[in-house]
Amino acid sequence: MGAQENAALVRRGYEAFSAGDTDALRDLFPEDAVWHAAGNGPLSGVKQGRDAILAYFGELFSRSNGSVKVTVEDVAPGDRYTVGVQFTHAERNGKTLDQRQVIVFSISDGKVAEGIEMAGDTTMAADFWT
Repeated sequence: MGAQENAALVRRGYEAFSAGDTDALRDLFPEDAVWHAAGNGPLSGVKQGRDAILAYFGELFSRSNGSVKVTVEDVAPGDRYTVGVQFTHAERNGKTLDQRQVIVFSISDGKVAEGIEMAGDTTMAADFWT
């Protein structure tokens, strides 16, 4: 796959996440995919395998009572890495999270093999999700 196909794959992933479409998300990751959530909060750390990644995404929806919303600001295509810039909004226990995040996607064989998620303010994110 080339850079434009990788960007299209990432955009499909964002659409599936926003729609809560677990089946579509499942198709985007190989079984051995890895996801890195930056910071030191309760949801931070490495998620090993597609099921762990999907469980993490589900936890974002669960902890925010379904309010988590990701707005894609840009997708920068590349042959090896594709970068998604997003704005994340969520509400939880009277708190609001509004911040920009960047995810570096590693694409292999038409699937997202690895995601490295970086929050604009990891302390704010940790406080919100705790």
